[in-house]
Amino acid sequence: MSAARGDFSKGSVPALIMRLGTPIMLAELVHVLYSVVDRMYIGRMPDGGTLALTGIGVCFPLITLIGAFANLCSTGGATLATIARGEGDDARAQRIMETAFTGLLGIGVFLTAVLYFTAPVTLRLLGGDEETLAPALSYFRVYVLGTVPVLISLGMNAYINAQGFPRVGMVTVLLGAALNIALDPLFIYALDMKAQGAALATVISQTAGAAWVLLFLCGKKPPLRLQRLKIDGKEMRSILKLGVTGFTFKVTNSLTQAIVNIMLKAWGGALSTLYVGGMSLINSLREIMSLPTNGVTAAGQSVMSYNYGAKEYRRVSDCIWFMFLCGLVTNVCMWALVMLAPEPLICIFSNDQALIRTAAECARIYFGAFPFMALQMAGQSTFVALNYPRYALFFSLLRKVLLVAPLTLLLPGLGLGVHGVFWAEFLSQLTGASLCFITMHRLIWRHMKEGRGA
Repeated sequence: MSAARGDFSKGSVPALIMRLGTPIMLAELVHVLYSVVDRMYIGRMPDGGTLALTGIGVCFPLITLIGAFANLCSTGGATLATIARGEGDDARAQRIMETAFTGLLGIGVFLTAVLYFTAPVTLRLLGGDEETLAPALSYFRVYVLGTVPVLISLGMNAYINAQGFPRVGMVTVLLGAALNIALDPLFIYALDMKAQGAALATVISQTAGAAWVLLFLCGKKPPLRLQRLKIDGKEMRSILKLGVTGFTFKVTNSLTQAIVNIMLKAWGGALSTLYVGGMSLINSLREIMSLPTNGVTAAGQSVMSYNYGAKEYRRVSDCIWFMFLCGLVTNVCMWALVMLAPEPLICIFSNDQALIRTAAECARIYFGAFPFMALQMAGQSTFVALNYPRYALFFSLLRKVLLVAPLTLLLPGLGLGVHGVFWAEFLSQLTGASLCFITMHRLIWRHMKEGRGA
């Protein structure tokens, strides 16, 4: 087999990762456009744009939660399927993919019903008030109707990339993004649907992406093809055991976003709406800044998993080194850009000068230790790629649950005020990322360098 068919045991590791990672990176960039373009159009609405943007910020934890369920079946399933293919067991890889797809369908239907009917109560608990609850609810109740296609396009696209078809995976996202960019101004402005129109554009776009994924995976080109709906109990347990890492990473993001919104409302005083809106812009900025590292680590994970299954341990070590180096270089560049000139970046999303000043001030704190996230990404992706679920789960919990959440609750009351919310992220990046990388190096990397399994 060639690399195009998913054999990652031959050729230069950096070249292979970049060949796979570049389309994935572009796909990640376009995927971010789904939410970023929404926020750009909403933030620039002539009537109530800042208020609507703050309302969308209230929805972030629930939107992140939906993405977490996509990770539940994609992170673990795609990794296990790739390891199985490296071992030459395509039959098991096929079972894993079909089990993951069936699981995603069931989860999607369940989430749609629960989130739609509980949205008013949930959004109020997440910080929605008399001003922001209406735009938040109008946006989210439309968005949640697209939960099933969101799970399919996000969750199953990983199986396209893992089989060595990153360009096809990129088309999945390009198709949806093109529709989203075209439909946003039509629905938001021309039809005067405002935030609700942005959500509808996203749902239609994700549905188109999901249809493309299914057409490809049910076709004849990929080595693994969707042929039936079936859940294999043993494989599902394995998928969930490893996939809970990616799921936990997203869920803890959702949890901390909820806590952050609540604390910003509590400590922001008369400016609380600006702080919540500013956090919404910082989240958008973070998604863009993480794109290069996400693309490289996604490709590196597939290459690592395959070579680990094929017992090519030195190539696994090369993957880890290349991922770390790329992540460090790109994160330092992104960090310098935000420290020196955050305002031009934030102006992309809003023309409200008070909101821009608030977001810029807080962004310098929030991203203060961003280069350290290269350590977190290298360590976390290695634990997942080599099927170390306990360590992957622990370090997902460490940074967000054991560090960010408590610090977000404590630091504002220790003299830092509302800025303590942003210092919590700084400290968690510095501490949690370092511990994750050190543990991965001692437990795995040094053994791989010696050409032996960990």
